[in-house]
Amino acid sequence: MEPTINRTAEQIVAHDQPLKDARMPVLVRELSSADRERLLTHFLALDEDDRLLRFGQIVPDHVIENYVRNLNFANDKVFGVFGSALELIGVGHLAYLPAEGDKRTAEFGVSVLESARGRGIGSKMFERAAMRSRNTHVSVLYIHCLSRNSTMMHIAKKAGMKIEYSYGEADAYLSLAPADQTSIVAEMFQEQAAVFDYAVKRQTQRATQVFQAFMPTADAA
Repeated sequence: MEPTINRTAEQIVAHDQPLKDARMPVLVRELSSADRERLLTHFLALDEDDRLLRFGQIVPDHVIENYVRNLNFANDKVFGVFGSALELIGVGHLAYLPAEGDKRTAEFGVSVLESARGRGIGSKMFERAAMRSRNTHVSVLYIHCLSRNSTMMHIAKKAGMKIEYSYGEADAYLSLAPADQTSIVAEMFQEQAAVFDYAVKRQTQRATQVFQAFMPTADAA
């Protein structure tokens, strides 16, 4: 019997480490089909070991391209954390599995660029995925990964997930409490904050581009 979590979604997982820069909060935004190119850029930037940890095997570029092309945003949920240049520094994929009677399960996978690690991005995306799972009537959140995937194992253990090991792989299960007003409102506010943050970064990027366009070049000088 998996342990039932009665805490709010915000309490499921604490940050792995304090943010390196308190002025840069980790805000998780839900992605859509309009973000496919950024998703592809993110996954192609993963090296062989990171691809192994994320997908369970070292996948070539064409497999990643096919994976991104076939992401079903109408069924699954994909979350992202954006850097200052609007690049995806972290991606979480919540895939809804076929229901078994009254039991609904969702599988979570995550990847974070090496340059952005140590900020608790993986934990924050797991927190958001757990919240969305509760709010969409999922009773069990599931993780499958290699047992040497220290980041995923750390997230699973901190969340109190039941972990089963077999032949170098691990399956982790977390039973979720039903949605309540707190979880619904909390997710709404988190999404609004992430959307606002993205808009600010986009405006800053555009302002920088305009400024650079009007700056005299070295050749002109």
